[in-house]
Amino acid sequence: MLKARILTVIVVLPLFLSALFYFQDVFWAIALLGLTIAGSREWSRLAGLSVRNTILFMLLTTFVGGELLFLASESVKVDVYSTNLIWAYSLSAAFWFVSAPLYLRRFYVVRNPVIWMLIGWIVLLPTCLALYQLRAISPLLLLGLMATIWISDTAAYFTGRAFGKHKLAPQISPNKTWEGVVGALVAVLSYGLIWDFSADETALSATLIPLLLIMAILGIVGDLYESLIKRQAGVKDSGNILPGHGGILDRIDALTSSLPFAMLALLAFYSPAS
Repeated sequence: MLKARILTVIVVLPLFLSALFYFQDVFWAIALLGLTIAGSREWSRLAGLSVRNTILFMLLTTFVGGELLFLASESVKVDVYSTNLIWAYSLSAAFWFVSAPLYLRRFYVVRNPVIWMLIGWIVLLPTCLALYQLRAISPLLLLGLMATIWISDTAAYFTGRAFGKHKLAPQISPNKTWEGVVGALVAVLSYGLIWDFSADETALSATLIPLLLIMAILGIVGDLYESLIKRQAGVKDSGNILPGHGGILDRIDALTSSLPFAMLALLAFYSPAS
């Protein structure tokens, strides 16, 4: 398992970095749409949708996602900080700050396929759009924000293994601990201080550390949310497209809750230097 995980990272990471820095915008959009469609297939499996509803959901995701990416591409040509899609990021933030914590607290069971589809879009589409618009602003900025989640996850894992005694959510994810959460926040704070020290633009610097800490917290919520859905579906992974890592949703669960919020925060609080 460990060997498979390492080999997958060795193959996937260079491909991702190459796409991030060298793809033309249209090919980046196509790649994002492909990942979103793959994610919709995995979401259908977790939701227990019928074959017909799965096909319908994937087709609608292709159409809606394609239209939104076209809108994003036209908007960022005029202004990379365009607010045309702020409604999508706001909807995502409302879901992750309000609905997801209630779901985790009360262990709701969703049975209506239409509701499952709507939730799937709230999870997947704003993430896709945030990945597109953040890259349009700066590939390095997007990479730095994604690194926040990677650092948080890694620190939580090792801190939890070394010091974990108090379970965070034993009925959802027995291996996660409060000590791991503290370790994640400390690591992200350290990362934020380094980034803040090296940042040239004071407007971004003023909001950077709070943003990264909130992203880390939202990342944990996103991770727990997908873990609960997988537990309710009776599966270990959302898919098997990434050997040793599971599916697309397994790799982006924390990003779905954090990246749209990061984009929303940038639009709301960050004013580029003129």
